[in-house]
Amino acid sequence: MREFVFALEYEPGTNPVADVLAAYPDASIRSLSCHVTKDSLWRVDHAEGADEALEKLEYAYEHADFFADCLVKDDCGADCDVQVIDRSNGALVVYTYWDRTDVCTSVPHVALEELGEGLLFETYREGRRYRWRIVLGNGAPIHDFFDALGDEVGDCTGMEMLRLTELDPDRTAPNVEGTLPDEQREALHAAVDHGYYETPRQIDLSELAEELDIPRSTLSYRLRRAEAELATAFAATDDSLEQLARL
Repeated sequence: MREFVFALEYEPGTNPVADVLAAYPDASIRSLSCHVTKDSLWRVDHAEGADEALEKLEYAYEHADFFADCLVKDDCGADCDVQVIDRSNGALVVYTYWDRTDVCTSVPHVALEELGEGLLFETYREGRRYRWRIVLGNGAPIHDFFDALGDEVGDCTGMEMLRLTELDPDRTAPNVEGTLPDEQREALHAAVDHGYYETPRQIDLSELAEELDIPRSTLSYRLRRAEAELATAFAATDDSLEQLARL
């Protein structure tokens, strides 16, 4: 099995949900499930953000003629059923079901046609960027899929291939954390726990240093050293995209 990760970047006015997310940078959407057949698509999405952003997203889900992941730029005539499952505590959970017409298509439909059945989809959206992760078989024609997808999205949406990696259960990741000094490991855990690596950041470096009761310069040094160690280990153990694409 392999995982293929890529991103779409919507131009203003080409996708109503992307327009809302661009207007509210603190809001984001991740998929809880996404399923496709030849004639339909259904999914459950979890949105987070301020109340005003969630209200705008809910409206975009319910009133956009061509949302539901359809790549057609105009109203494709598809019937889309939208139901809000939960709306509380800064979160919005939405179910959508879409009956496909002769003119509409989507990322999952192109994937089904080019890569075959048995695919797993995971998505994350923030701003105008829509990141897709697809788990698929080793022999699936990735480049045929990406070319076909490019033909469908046209000029309104940018595309970026991010990575293609092997999912090997026998492959063990290096225990990099165990090689880090205690102070670097503690700094990393604190940074993750307090949202330093979130987008946008939930805490800045000075605030985190105050939480840990250490100088800002000391914290910065520990994080940079730990990040350098992690990056070096990743580069040494992960196969490149070009190598995997030849499999």
